[in-house]
Amino acid sequence: MPTIPDFLYGTAWKEDRTPALVELALRAGFRGIDTANQRRHYFEAGVGEGLAAAYRAGVVTRADLFLQTKFTYQAGQDHRLPYDPAASFSTQVAQSMASSLEHLGTDHVDSYVLHGPSSGYDWTNVDVEVWEAMIKERDAGRARLLGVSNISLRQLHQMASAHSEAPAFVQNRCYARLGWDRDVRAFCRERSIIYQGFSLLTANVEVLRSSLVTGIAARAGATAAQVVFAFARAVGMLPLTGTSDTEHMKQDLASRTVTLAPDVVVAIESLAG
Repeated sequence: MPTIPDFLYGTAWKEDRTPALVELALRAGFRGIDTANQRRHYFEAGVGEGLAAAYRAGVVTRADLFLQTKFTYQAGQDHRLPYDPAASFSTQVAQSMASSLEHLGTDHVDSYVLHGPSSGYDWTNVDVEVWEAMIKERDAGRARLLGVSNISLRQLHQMASAHSEAPAFVQNRCYARLGWDRDVRAFCRERSIIYQGFSLLTANVEVLRSSLVTGIAARAGATAAQVVFAFARAVGMLPLTGTSDTEHMKQDLASRTVTLAPDVVVAIESLAG
């Protein structure tokens, strides 16, 4: 099994800057890279270019890294599809994986994630087919672990009823005002699923500016962002950051050394009730 890092670098929305930023993140110390075969929001081939540059420069080897990509349904894509939309969903999963491996210059990814269920409400028969196809990709050695993203508690319960195999990861956007996705995190904790939290900063600007977090940061000699990432780890999350700023990359990684007292963790978790 791959070594799971304690921080993931997210590559969405970076377009032509993707290769340089991936290399920069690796030089800063990130060893986990999150992407998707969804050209609408990601430039996965650019991630591969950044990886190749880092390999050539001797910054890292493939074995040092945790690479995570996603299968995205057509509804989440633009016209640049990584599969034949007329093919079966199982075939689309296989084609998307083959394309990802080519983009990333590797024979396997460490984590293959369903970018979101096909419905906003239920875990459907389409999702059942796709998850089983993802399991086949894993069993064939093209992925080490599987996950699902942008999923509700209702869908997770339905998924658990439909499949004998649970995801290794759940990756959700994490809003403080919604209790930092408390119910989904509890589901994951009960089943030893690793919860990946994204948009921890961008979805919670009001938290970063709150007197509670700015006060904690001042007392800890840390930034507000570092406090949020330290909090995320304290409650069992694997955080993602997508910063394009070199200094912020270093600061985000340095959040590993920020320790929060239990009462402080409770206070942050209770910010939004």
